[in-house]
Amino acid sequence: MQHGKNLKFKLRSHVDYKFLSDNKNAFFLHKTNLSRLANNAANFATSAGRQQQAKTAILMLNMGGPQHTDQVHDYLLRIMTDRDMIQLPVQSRLGPWIAQRRTPEVQKKYKEIGGGSPILKWTELQGQLMCEQLDKVSPATAPHKHYVGFRYVNPLTEDTLAKIENDKPERVVLFSQYPQYSCATSGSSFNSIFSHYRDNSLPTNIKWSIIDRWGTHPLLIKTFAQRIREELAKFVETKRNDVVILFTAHSLPLKAVNRGDAYPSEIGASVHMVMQELGQSNPYSLAWQSKVGPLPWLAPATDDAIKGYVKQGRKNFILVPIAFVNEHIETLHELDIEYCDELAKDVGVEEIRRAAAPNDHPLFIEALSSIVADHLKSTQPVNPKFLMRCPMCTNPRCRESKKWYQQLCSH
Repeated sequence: MQHGKNLKFKLRSHVDYKFLSDNKNAFFLHKTNLSRLANNAANFATSAGRQQQAKTAILMLNMGGPQHTDQVHDYLLRIMTDRDMIQLPVQSRLGPWIAQRRTPEVQKKYKEIGGGSPILKWTELQGQLMCEQLDKVSPATAPHKHYVGFRYVNPLTEDTLAKIENDKPERVVLFSQYPQYSCATSGSSFNSIFSHYRDNSLPTNIKWSIIDRWGTHPLLIKTFAQRIREELAKFVETKRNDVVILFTAHSLPLKAVNRGDAYPSEIGASVHMVMQELGQSNPYSLAWQSKVGPLPWLAPATDDAIKGYVKQGRKNFILVPIAFVNEHIETLHELDIEYCDELAKDVGVEEIRRAAAPNDHPLFIEALSSIVADHLKSTQPVNPKFLMRCPMCTNPRCRESKKWYQQLCSH
């Protein structure tokens, strides 16, 4: 597939993006291995049924993404009617209207990245590799089995919970795949589990625990640093030290920030640790992407930051998606196509690259298994921070959810 006459697409075992401009020619390479991911996911699904009963279930929570364009409408509908994610006036009517209106535009974007989101395939692969390591490093809690629970698209969290109950593990670890906690993302996934069991019987004889945030874990930090080094090495030596490392994370409405959402400070902590790991090698900044609607959100926007730095004479960049652990539409389309290709050409960027998400990097798989292994050995089933609400929280469901989790994890 091609997104323009100078754009080439090829499948590979990882992601590699490049945009170069010499004032005459520009090209952008977008390489993603979806076929390998599909094969790994299929092999795992086939072998999973032959495995012995899992002793420890690890539920990997994320928002998910439509695998096919015909899933886009329902995906958007669930987002636009989730009051943890977004608050709208007369949401029961306005949310469906926005979802319907945005569906064609979003479907077009998914077609431009191959027809769907690879987030499920990446998560399945990450879970498989994580559990293989866990069986080795934590035999007392083996066998381990991963499950995927998405908030807005299949496999939905509530359906996955039913599968876990049917498998009857001794322990379930609820593992957020958002390294940095936000009420709109991690909080929504955890609240959905609370809502599910408010209407359904909680299974007995299962020990529950929670991993809610891990944005400064040393191996996660090393993974991001290594991804950045891989891209820095591709710049000519005379430019390398002047390349701006532009960290980018999904933005958040200021209304949520002002309630006390921890997300901005946790993103900042991750950025600080990565630059410390890199020895403060380059100029760097943090920007925010994916703003929706007219209300004020965290700023500066990533595209505005690129424009601003180009005006200052800084024309070489690495974009680093610091809040995402695998590729999806906000890396493959927003960063790669809209910013690294289209925007870069428009504003006169000399060279811009995008660091790949952690994906299946060996350091990242080690991070996942280390986080879970340490958690399983810990006597603390839930982080006390998780049980706190934002200081200005007005969400009654959040209050009820936190109380429920405190009881759940005390058994």
